[in-house]
Amino acid sequence: MDKFEHIKEDVIEEYGAKVILFRHKKTGAEIMSVTVPDENKVFGITFRTPPNDSTGIPHILEHSVLCGSRKYPVKEPFVELLKGSMNTFLNAFTYPDRTCYPVASQNLKDFYNLINVYLDSVLHPALTPWTLKQEGWHYDIEDPKDPLTYKGVVFNEMKGVYSSPDAVHGRTCQQALFPDNTYGVDSGGDPAVIPELTWENFEGFHKKFYHPSNSRIYFYGDDPVPARLELIEQYLGEFEAKPQAKAESVIGWQKKRDSPWAIEQHYPAGDDGTSLMTVNWLINDQPLTPQEELALDVMDDLLLGTPVSPLYKKLRESGLGESVISDGLETVLQQATYSVGIKGIKDPAAIDKVEKLILDTLTELSHEGFDESSIEASLNSLEFRLREFNTGGFPRGLSYMLGALSSWLYDRDPFEPLRFEKPLADLRARLASGEPVFQELMNKYLISNGHRVTVKSLPDAELEEKIRQREVAELKAVRDKLSETRSRRWWKRPRRSWSASRRRTRPRSLP
Repeated sequence: MDKFEHIKEDVIEEYGAKVILFRHKKTGAEIMSVTVPDENKVFGITFRTPPNDSTGIPHILEHSVLCGSRKYPVKEPFVELLKGSMNTFLNAFTYPDRTCYPVASQNLKDFYNLINVYLDSVLHPALTPWTLKQEGWHYDIEDPKDPLTYKGVVFNEMKGVYSSPDAVHGRTCQQALFPDNTYGVDSGGDPAVIPELTWENFEGFHKKFYHPSNSRIYFYGDDPVPARLELIEQYLGEFEAKPQAKAESVIGWQKKRDSPWAIEQHYPAGDDGTSLMTVNWLINDQPLTPQEELALDVMDDLLLGTPVSPLYKKLRESGLGESVISDGLETVLQQATYSVGIKGIKDPAAIDKVEKLILDTLTELSHEGFDESSIEASLNSLEFRLREFNTGGFPRGLSYMLGALSSWLYDRDPFEPLRFEKPLADLRARLASGEPVFQELMNKYLISNGHRVTVKSLPDAELEEKIRQREVAELKAVRDKLSETRSRRWWKRPRRSWSASRRRTRPRSLP
């Protein structure tokens, strides 16, 4: 205990959880310890990893650190864990601004073994240039007479992602809303940009951000707190403080614009491709209060939560497209966003009609409001979800961690997102007094918000071939510079690792 500073502790009455926040004295690493009578124990270590380009460094590192380490110098340690561990969760997540490595198990010995493997993997991975080639990208050739191709676990994965119209559209919306900070690039990697990633930048990114000083460490379950700290000290104790790692990873705020704008792009499609569009808002350029975030969540449900919600219903019944894009409120990142639109638009002329319908409906609702029965139903539904907190097969402790990170990652109170009683009571009191809460929210954050971008994605039957031809030309230029001896280095392709088959998950905001 003398290695750690006790920062604060509290009991989250809503879930009967005792929570303590520690700081490791030597490195400055923060440790959040949640004690509850739950045998499904959860551990996670998260690094703030903001990229400054779309080469996919965070995503490729997520894969690469799981391919052997100092204590576990085997090619695929996680294949062995999958075979022999009693884990209830074993995965990793790449977000636009962080990389999380969570594990869970009901067996204490197995749980601590998993933690050891994860900590050694992220802090002491066996990274080599070959790791980057295997997990990121490399030139590939079957025969010296053949043309070069690009291969790599993440490169191939992102090729598939970028073939999805929804994925291409969603990435463009995020990058359009955040032109000036790290959210304006793709942390997963753009296939057209991934081959620009060098070993020097790859290795440097790990050294820069994968340090305890830049980490948030999390424990949850019924195991003793001193044992948690003793285990973590075995790894943190060998590091010195690196304040610049935390300082350089701070996420800058996107300043809001005053006037709406529009972006039109094309995506690869067949002859029967259809258009899609969304209207997207950047909600805030300073932290939202818990009361505001809860009220926005209810407003989102009132607008889009059910097939009979007014905005959803208007779009569905408009006949302008095949289905509603009801992404709505997103609060996973430092700044919240809101997005709604339609896909399956066959007539491009209808795109502007969709935008007008959305804005007109919001204006109408801001004047008329919602009926009391709808508001009460939405509040009751939200309260039930918060109190029940049913995460299905997803470990409850992991949901706590992801919820805490929505504040903790940005150097704010990690306990605050876990509480809901007071914000809910405050919201009910405001509504009972007759305050037009949701009309005011729509006016402030949607109708009068100039930081609004309309993104239109149109099908292009020739674009896929254009992309292929561009890639062929790039590779030919490289191939022409290679000698027979150098080209032979790519004859044998690297073996596909376990992490290639892992499904990369990006959970939405959780309580």
